[in-house]
Amino acid sequence: MNPRAIVIGASAGGVQALSQVLPHLPADLAVPVLVVVHIPPRKDNALVDLFARKCQLPVKEAEDKETLAPGTIYFAPPDYHLLVETEATLALSSDETVNHSRPAIDVLFETAADAFGEGLIGIVMTGANQDGARGLMAVCEAGGAAIVQDPASAEVATMPAAALAACPSARIAALGDMAAQLETMLG
Repeated sequence: MNPRAIVIGASAGGVQALSQVLPHLPADLAVPVLVVVHIPPRKDNALVDLFARKCQLPVKEAEDKETLAPGTIYFAPPDYHLLVETEATLALSSDETVNHSRPAIDVLFETAADAFGEGLIGIVMTGANQDGARGLMAVCEAGGAAIVQDPASAEVATMPAAALAACPSARIAALGDMAAQLETMLG
């Protein structure tokens, strides 16, 4: 595997879950990390400021038509779907909600799977709906790697359990092991 991007989706309990992974990613990470967290539509994205203080990598809110930079963590802005247009370009969309969410994890994962194919690592974390399951299946079908937070350790197990049902070949990982697993996969 030659990873070219990482996509992460989380919902209920996601901030705590991401806090156990993103700050442990190395400063020399050579791929972009794209993150969707279900957040209320009319709020400022406090996640960027929160994680910018914790992480070794630059953290920013994704912008429409932005060129992806390696070693940068991009958060989907509130009330916009985050899409990957090509290997190098992001897009934002205000299309209808998916799984009652905008941003939706499935939208990011499916477009990233199209853009990166086997060069994509998809991660589904804690959450209370099915979002991410269909997207993770797209990652697997494109030849990418799938990691799912151990449902037993998730604050809300519904989302990781649905992801595992959709993509049974996914690696199951405890949050404390995820950053190390990523480093191994990235070689």
